[in-house]
Amino acid sequence: MNRPTRFASVDALRGLTVAAMLLVNNPGDWAHVYAPLLHAPWHGVTPTDLIFPMFLFIVGVSIALGIVPRVERGDDRAALTRTVLMRALRILGLGMLLHLLAWWWLDAAHFRPWGVLQRIGLCFLLVGAMAVWWTPRMQRWALLALLLGYAALLQGGGSLLPWHNLASRIDTALLGPLLYQFDPATGLGHDPEGLPSTLGALASTLLGLRAGERLRRGDTASLWWGGAAGVALGVLWSGWLPLNKNLWTSSYVLFSGGVSLLLLAAFHRWVDLRGHAPVGRAFGVNAIAAYAGSALMVYALAGLGAWEPLYRHGFADWIAPWAGERAASLAFASAFVAFWWALVRAMDRRGLHLKI
Repeated sequence: MNRPTRFASVDALRGLTVAAMLLVNNPGDWAHVYAPLLHAPWHGVTPTDLIFPMFLFIVGVSIALGIVPRVERGDDRAALTRTVLMRALRILGLGMLLHLLAWWWLDAAHFRPWGVLQRIGLCFLLVGAMAVWWTPRMQRWALLALLLGYAALLQGGGSLLPWHNLASRIDTALLGPLLYQFDPATGLGHDPEGLPSTLGALASTLLGLRAGERLRRGDTASLWWGGAAGVALGVLWSGWLPLNKNLWTSSYVLFSGGVSLLLLAAFHRWVDLRGHAPVGRAFGVNAIAAYAGSALMVYALAGLGAWEPLYRHGFADWIAPWAGERAASLAFASAFVAFWWALVRAMDRRGLHLKI
């Protein structure tokens, strides 16, 4: 098997992950959100905490399906590396541009260098390079080194408390006031997409690369038992190193990776093997475009002062009296997702797939 392969299940899973991102990122009112749709305050995991690692896992799967077959058929590795590098730079640049627009348009306190797309771009670059140049054995050793090495760094750095953990201290030393959170009074900061925690995110992407290889070769049994093992080991390890999305701890990598493996196996069986409709595919084939485009829409609505009136008059005024504010907030988020679902479906029907 040395040709790039496209699995409808992977497109569907990627698409539903993007839809979930839009749902949890865009409530009508952040003061009224159901608990499962919020991130855990620090230690612990909610369903929302599983969305971003799922996307990075699928980035790794996509590398296995798209890049590794080209390596196996003898494509020039230097050219493949340049392709990976240029796409990673475009993703990084788009993330920077979105944050620049948010700073300018929404009058944010400061420009924030780190972010979701920046982390995706960096993980795509490094894992893509590993796929081109490293053997599977080397990739497995790298995954183990990331899990154990990052865990040792965090636990050897002292406290795991907010602001005082090693990852936050390193990020503060590097960027200080430009982080997602920064307290001028104490000089302490934190960024959930900061540099040290990207080690954990890199492990999640690398796990996806190895899973994609299993999928491509038809070894779906290992996806099932690997997923169950990942969840179990993550829970077990959390007794020493808590599950924590903000720090992207190694236990969190295993737990979220286990869930991702199980979902990949389930989607593969449901869509690829049994022939059911790949629900979510339209989002999946326009994933970055949908994410970036929806962000621009949010900036525009908020910058023009239209977000609050739209939510209040279109949803809260008539939903909240009989169902509550949280239901109204969720209805707004659901309508936001539905709007983008209709848009990407129309794009897909016309064969319009925006790539960066």
